Amino acid sequence: MSRNGTIILAFPRGFCAGVRRALDAVEQVLAAQKPPVYVFHEIVHNDHVVDSLRRRGVVFVDRLTEVPDGATLVFSAHGVAKEVEKEAAARGLRVIDATCPLVKKIHRNARAEQRKGRDIILIGHKGHPETAGTFGQLDGRAQIAENTADVAELPPLNRPVWFSQTTLCAEEIEPVIRALEQRFPDIADGGGICYATRNRQQAIRALCAACDFIFVIGSQKSSNSRRLLEIATRNGVPAQLINGPREINADVLPPGGCIGITAAASAPEILVEETVQRLAELGWNDCTELKVADENVSFAPPSPQS
Repeated sequence: MSRNGTIILAFPRGFCAGVRRALDAVEQVLAAQKPPVYVFHEIVHNDHVVDSLRRRGVVFVDRLTEVPDGATLVFSAHGVAKEVEKEAAARGLRVIDATCPLVKKIHRNARAEQRKGRDIILIGHKGHPETAGTFGQLDGRAQIAENTADVAELPPLNRPVWFSQTTLCAEEIEPVIRALEQRFPDIADGGGICYATRNRQQAIRALCAACDFIFVIGSQKSSNSRRLLEIATRNGVPAQLINGPREINADVLPPGGCIGITAAASAPEILVEETVQRLAELGWNDCTELKVADENVSFAPPSPQS
């Protein structure tokens, strides 16, 4: 079918500073030593990135018992619990902590509030590595609220303060925050959603106003990817979450008009380029960018811990 339309690329999109830092850390280890290189959990939630690193000798593990004594171990961008840090040190592992500095900031702030005698509530998805890591940084002395039903089940708390997973959506957690404020009038706001998540969500909202269809490039395992898809759906724009251009189904595309493309914070730009190329083959020959914010954040690389 011959089509005539325009591609609109969201900006910002793709890798955030925390993801770049984590991937650079793995690249530095690969350049310095022979594989295998061990990473605790997937370094980021993106199948393309993870599969590429596996082919180069990176081994992703969920238990430290899978890592040989004395080996190099990279902590993923999501962060880990204190117990994992202690076990790695006791095992003599050469640790490179690639936890996103913004996640580390939540760890520090939450521990500081805890030392003041305040009870901590974590708004996040149960079982997500970031939420599990923050929970473990607080020695398990925190409550997790994923939805309003969880809020209703919380026990009485002392001067509570909430922190959220960095990759959530403001609209998603707003009902949870309102429920917490009704349940605990003295609750404090610890924050949590990071700049990159907010920027990418703002960008897809702008796409929704301009596009007939939107592709979100990312993984089903990625929280920030799924949040972007949900925003498009809430705004009434047909959208699809794809790992890459091979998953494009030409039959579901509009006959013309504008197709928007964004990429989650864990998705590489090469997938955007390949998706643009595939859509050009299908008739969307014009391409423009819709910019909603500047991004110039960068983080210093992590240092090995002995």
